[in-house]
Amino acid sequence: MGEMISTRVAYGQALAEFGGRENIYVFDADLKSCTMTKYFAETYPERFYNIGIAEANMVDIGAGFAACGATALVHTFAIFACGRVYDQVRNSVAYPGLNVKVVGSHAGLTVGEDGATHQCIEDISLMRTIPGMTVIVPCDAHETREATRAILDTHGPCYLRTGRGTVENVTDTVKEYRFAIGKGITLTGGDDVTLIACGLMVQEALKAEKLLAAEGIHARVIDMHTIKPLDRELVIQAAEETGAIVTAEEHSIIGGLGGAVAEALAASCPVPMEFVGVEDTFGHSGAPLELLQQFGLTPEHIAACARKAIERKNK
Repeated sequence: MGEMISTRVAYGQALAEFGGRENIYVFDADLKSCTMTKYFAETYPERFYNIGIAEANMVDIGAGFAACGATALVHTFAIFACGRVYDQVRNSVAYPGLNVKVVGSHAGLTVGEDGATHQCIEDISLMRTIPGMTVIVPCDAHETREATRAILDTHGPCYLRTGRGTVENVTDTVKEYRFAIGKGITLTGGDDVTLIACGLMVQEALKAEKLLAAEGIHARVIDMHTIKPLDRELVIQAAEETGAIVTAEEHSIIGGLGGAVAEALAASCPVPMEFVGVEDTFGHSGAPLELLQQFGLTPEHIAACARKAIERKNK
């Protein structure tokens, strides 16, 4: 098993590692020990600002810094970064195309015991609909580090999603791995069905691939870390070559990765498709692993959906 580390910790460490440029400023809504901006604050205290529990003000301050030439990064829980301050992100950041990176931590069901009010399963959908907004959902610590470097080197508004719990590193051993915004990574080959996943569901998709392999089903697994801009070319190639698609995400099945992939397929290469994610419902309090089981975000459910997609393909 690879190293277990949360993407929020990996992000905080990478931000401190790559944050040496004098035009990089970091803002936090009184959560630096949760969002892990504490590493940056310890290394570059003169460019770190705790705005307090005033998220809308934080985004507007970040936008002001960006309007003066800074690379501004604003941080809070995903539920606040995308819900509470949607207006500010849309109108103060994205509309003028400012160089502000919105980093939402503690996303998805695996916030666990904090319950439905803090389990943000709509953030990808919300950010994806904003014109000009890049949306990135890294799956492990290695990929988070590379994604952090990439967003610092790329101008424009961006949403980066990180998680609370630890996850296994799976991309650090991928041969010739190269992170590029808007380019998915093929982790395993296969011609029977394609599993397209993001975030911690990449690890679950890899487990599902092994379950299917034991049955003689060869699944291709794609790590789609960038939801917007989506790697449409890779999606269409997978659809043409395997004829069946399953998406998997720790997010609502409405408007997230599954929606983005379905849009691409509907326009260019319609094939049988199944969605793994949270159905049209809220989460609730519980242990993270138990919640993933209850809501069907498991290798077994991914495998079952793959079989269903293949059956539809073969009719």
